Amino acid sequence: HLLMAPAEALSGDQKSPHLARVILARLKELVPTDQSFTSSGIQRLSAHFTDALLALLDNPHQLHYSASEVLTASKSFHDMSPCASFGHLTANQAILEAIAGERRIHVLDYDIGEGVQWASFMQALSSNPNTAAPHLRITAISNGTKGSASASQEVGRRLSAFAATIGQPFSFRIARLDQTKIFTPAAVKIVKGEALVANCVLHPAQLCSAASLASFLTGAAALGARVLTVIEEESGSVEAREEKGLVGEFRDELERYMAIWESLEAGYPMQARVREMVERVILKPRIAAAVMRAYGRKEGREGVAERCGEWMAAVGFQRVGLSFFNVCQAQLLLGLFNGGYCVEREEMNKLALCWKSCRLLSASVWAVPPPPE
Repeated sequence: HLLMAPAEALSGDQKSPHLARVILARLKELVPTDQSFTSSGIQRLSAHFTDALLALLDNPHQLHYSASEVLTASKSFHDMSPCASFGHLTANQAILEAIAGERRIHVLDYDIGEGVQWASFMQALSSNPNTAAPHLRITAISNGTKGSASASQEVGRRLSAFAATIGQPFSFRIARLDQTKIFTPAAVKIVKGEALVANCVLHPAQLCSAASLASFLTGAAALGARVLTVIEEESGSVEAREEKGLVGEFRDELERYMAIWESLEAGYPMQARVREMVERVILKPRIAAAVMRAYGRKEGREGVAERCGEWMAAVGFQRVGLSFFNVCQAQLLLGLFNGGYCVEREEMNKLALCWKSCRLLSASVWAVPPPPE
């Protein structure tokens, strides 16, 4: 209730930043200042949201962690929750089915992150002992900043080293967005005979503008991508999705992360130190970006950047039905975790991961729009 109060004070025609500061000051008294592993999960969650709301009033400081710390936290999150692998597994299976029998595969990845999705993809490609693994080429899309490019280069080095250990033919390249953060097909080197696919993992901490994402999707279609896979965060509940306004959007994010915290508590109540690292390095920056998104501080909050699948359907992208094996594989994955998770099939091409009644994220598969008559 205290978290909703400053959110309401920062919304509507009668905004009151002073009232929001007073409430947030009270919240800071109630939540731990160090957000250490000795505090409860709900205290740490409240602290992260309090800091995110304070960032709306003050100039927020960017959270920076070393590449090794982010990689360690990502691996731990992968072990703790299907949130880290559900989308990757579903997208990878759809891509594998689309490129079956091809000898050269080219992946355009809009946000490669730590690259963990492609390590498992390589293992699947090279798993057949009777056939040689096809050549895999990944083009990572960089937003043009020096930090983004260097992070992508480090991911490329790690993936190349991993590919070498399993005998997977592999090459890696970076394509940069232009100065306006727009993707141009000319930035990508296309080799004749390659099966081209596109992949997008969307969450607010990395999300570029709506125009940037739209340019990538339409550009991939223009290049002839065989399929496009999209992994995106979902709304927290039906009630929150139906409520309009900034307060409703904030509640949506709050309920979604409350569900994530509850799911982590159910599965790993005793691994406090590891949980604290995952929350601090992986989830806290996402919470800050999600709150910023809810209050419209991020360019391109409307449209494609927030409801990518809905936008794709509206502009003519075709839904690609998920195979029975893909759906079963997603359900088997959830069997490795505690019983609160479930799979919801919203459309023929889309699976959503839910914790009880709360939707956490989804993966969908698309084909390019048909050519105009």
